[in-house]
Amino acid sequence: MIGQFSRCYGDVPGRSCPDYKRPPRARISRDSRMVAEGDPGNLVKIFHLLVLSASWGMQCWMTFVAGFVLIKGVPRHTFGLVQSKLFPYYNHIVLCCSFISLAIYAAYHPRELLSPSESVQISLFFTSLLVAALQARWFSPVTTKTMFKMHVIEREHSLGQGVGLSANKEGYQLLQEKDPKYKALRKRFMRYHGISSLCNLLCLLCNGANLVYIALLMPTL
Repeated sequence: MIGQFSRCYGDVPGRSCPDYKRPPRARISRDSRMVAEGDPGNLVKIFHLLVLSASWGMQCWMTFVAGFVLIKGVPRHTFGLVQSKLFPYYNHIVLCCSFISLAIYAAYHPRELLSPSESVQISLFFTSLLVAALQARWFSPVTTKTMFKMHVIEREHSLGQGVGLSANKEGYQLLQEKDPKYKALRKRFMRYHGISSLCNLLCLLCNGANLVYIALLMPTL
């Protein structure tokens, strides 16, 4: 009995105690290590990084470059038409990338083993997915539909062909004063456009923060 007890606690080299004779703490520690052993392979890591970085890069381009270049180079109605064609693809690609990023991260980070930093990171992935879903399925479509209703009224008053946001500002202001329907549509458009822009920016920041986390975990370049 004493000899068996000694071998279980490692007094005899090369011998180990069976699992049913190990102390409870030792079994828990071993089980935790077994759960944590499902580390992703290199291909999964590469794919996850490509999806996240591609999504973030596309968000940066659409947010800070494409819109500003277009509005300065084409008439307002043409700008709105181009945006209405681009945004459904853009929003749903971001949504798919957010889902893939969260799914991969959650698969290799069990909830019971999350560290504080990992909890923050998975929260960022979830926030990005939630905001991207709201943007793709609600805010962006409502903004586009309202914009097209405004375009109909603007064309009736020979507006919408000026280039840039400052073109014929007096005409748009006068139309708001004369047409209550147009004024209500513009108010609705500005509200949903503002919410949509905030959602896009929040999703961009979440993905950017996750890229920072990944970069800080890299041992070297």
